[in-house]
Amino acid sequence: MVKLIQDLIGNDYLATFVMSFIPLIELKGSIVFARGAEMGFLFSLVLSYLGSTLVFIPIYFLLRPILNLLKKIGFIGKLANKIENYFQSKAEKTLEKHKEKNNTKGVSEKLLKQLGVFIFVAIPLPMTGVWTGTAIAVFLNLDFKDVIVPITLGNLVAGLIISVLSEICLVLWNIAVLDYILYTLFALAIVLLIVLIVKVALQKTENEKE
Repeated sequence: MVKLIQDLIGNDYLATFVMSFIPLIELKGSIVFARGAEMGFLFSLVLSYLGSTLVFIPIYFLLRPILNLLKKIGFIGKLANKIENYFQSKAEKTLEKHKEKNNTKGVSEKLLKQLGVFIFVAIPLPMTGVWTGTAIAVFLNLDFKDVIVPITLGNLVAGLIISVLSEICLVLWNIAVLDYILYTLFALAIVLLIVLIVKVALQKTENEKE
């Protein structure tokens, strides 16, 4: 997989940066690729972190306007409503989860929302990351200035976790194992994309609920 990407893009640094802002791949995949391409620990982390973090800015400012625009287009409008409902539901569940797990006495709702976004981004699981974390922040109605810290810090934690795990793999086995991990990540991304499409398709719009 590493060789395939190298041949396709032709530049390891560019490939790492581009991979880092692809949904479902993000820095989880770009760090593994960079280490598999024999880039240094720190450079792999920094380049992947920058690419995957910067993408949250356009997502934050464009997600709602794009969905609102799509809702005005007849045959796409229903899908846009379902996507909006999906992320609204995910945002509400994230907030409720942290209200249940934490003693919320004396803690502002804004701080709970920020904590929820931070944890969601910081834990490097297949369906977590900057893309979904930012979408959740948008539908939690957090201001941009209140999103910066949880997203940037959460993504840094995720990057450090993936970097350390990659180093452990290199120490215990060899560089070839990162290639297999990368294949697995891409295969998992495809499966999760299908699952996400199904989940969104099954979402009910407000009209359907009524």
